[in-house]
Amino acid sequence: MNKLTGTISKIQQSGAILLVDVDVDGHSFSAMLIESATQPEWLQTGNIIELVFKETEVSLAKNLSGIISMRNRMKCTVLHIEHGELLSKVSLKFQGYTITSAITTRSVNSLDLKIGDDVEALVKANEVSLMKK
Repeated sequence: MNKLTGTISKIQQSGAILLVDVDVDGHSFSAMLIESATQPEWLQTGNIIELVFKETEVSLAKNLSGIISMRNRMKCTVLHIEHGELLSKVSLKFQGYTITSAITTRSVNSLDLKIGDDVEALVKANEVSLMKK
């Protein structure tokens, strides 16, 4: 499981749906949450929380250009690649964090990923969970 520590900067709510913006060392992330009509006490602007997302929810891109709908984009450097027969585990450096992406080995090969490559890690807002710190 990937974890990043950040500060809640903004919360928008429509009914039971929340769009929560979180600042992680100057980098903005978003999480879309479905809650009850009342949100938990710890989910308040200014609070320090942890963003959590699965390795299988981290997509990778090389030389990405243009505008896309993915709200969470991280410029990373490939640290390590563990090649599996079908699935590979890619360790990435994002600012002071190490995050992991689990993608198909076919994707690793088609991206021609190598240690030291610059990539963008992408995570949809609805795949990010928030935890009380």
